[in-house]
Amino acid sequence: MTDYCRPLHLEDALALLADGPRMVLAGGTDLYPAAGAGLGTPVLDISGLAGMREIEAGEGLRIGGGVTWSEIAAAKLPDAFAGLQQAAVQIGGRQIQNVGTVAGNICNASPAADGVPPLLTLDAQVELASASGRRRVPLADFVLGPRRTARATDELVLALHVPAPAVAGKGVFLKLGARAHLVISIVSVAVRCVTIGGIVTEITVAVGACSPVPCRVPAVEAALTGAAVAGLAARVRPEDLAALSTARRTSSVTALVRRAVERAAS
Repeated sequence: MTDYCRPLHLEDALALLADGPRMVLAGGTDLYPAAGAGLGTPVLDISGLAGMREIEAGEGLRIGGGVTWSEIAAAKLPDAFAGLQQAAVQIGGRQIQNVGTVAGNICNASPAADGVPPLLTLDAQVELASASGRRRVPLADFVLGPRRTARATDELVLALHVPAPAVAGKGVFLKLGARAHLVISIVSVAVRCVTIGGIVTEITVAVGACSPVPCRVPAVEAALTGAAVAGLAARVRPEDLAALSTARRTSSVTALVRRAVERAAS
């Protein structure tokens, strides 16, 4: 029989985790399919915790770990978050978007997690809490591999923080799949671009579903920073993306990155 708890206060949830490992349940859109016949281990349902569903502006932006993809899509956010919002409406169907959470997407740590590339372009940091305190980890260091993260067994993901400098520019997210909707990405690309006077002053590029973890592409970013917007996409070189994918797929990755760069810089 599953030991199931649904606390309403963070302190109670962290105390339960301090007593021993528990399977953390939020929306359950990844957890239930993976569980098969039953959840088995003790379950900590955090869907009732207060303070997990807010999007708050301050020095940057704080997105509560319990915020759903439907809430992301409907929120009034700066243009830099357009890529995250475009990803939000492509994660599963409406039912999944209504209950699936931002924290769940990163904790599931799928190589094809559509929420991760746009969050990488926003320099997102993961806020973790345990009974002994809180810490922040860059998202790039949080996802360690397929189904592996830096979250300790006594920690919860409380929120994602986007620093103030990353709230500039325009974001874009594109994905390639076997069909238009309800599909796992074959390739996903996110770009955030800042331009002044027709020149790219800052650009961040991330690719998903091509390697064990979604990742930034520094070679592409370096090649495009300081370049003129006109003809920008042509500066994306296949050799800068070859390490992320097989030779057969490099052309698809390159084409998608070029398209995303062009839209973000427009």
